[in-house]
Amino acid sequence: MALTVRYFASVREAIGLATESWPDGLPIPVTVNEARSLLISRGEPWASALGADRVLRAAVNQEMVDASAALASNDELAFFPPVTGG
Repeated sequence: MALTVRYFASVREAIGLATESWPDGLPIPVTVNEARSLLISRGEPWASALGADRVLRAAVNQEMVDASAALASNDELAFFPPVTGG
């Protein structure tokens, strides 16, 4: 499975990467929530940037999804903080 992970805004700043391929050695995730948990398991800086205490949004193939959304081969998964405006 070729999964691309993208990080935006404060998540990107905390991790120090804008994009990466799914890391070798991690199981292939089935859902967005599983992907987030597996990335957190890598330790810092992913643990802080993606931690359960952080409110984050996710998108798969540039479409907003919830944590239970399924992932498929060649998907693009993005994590970003909620956006406020005014």
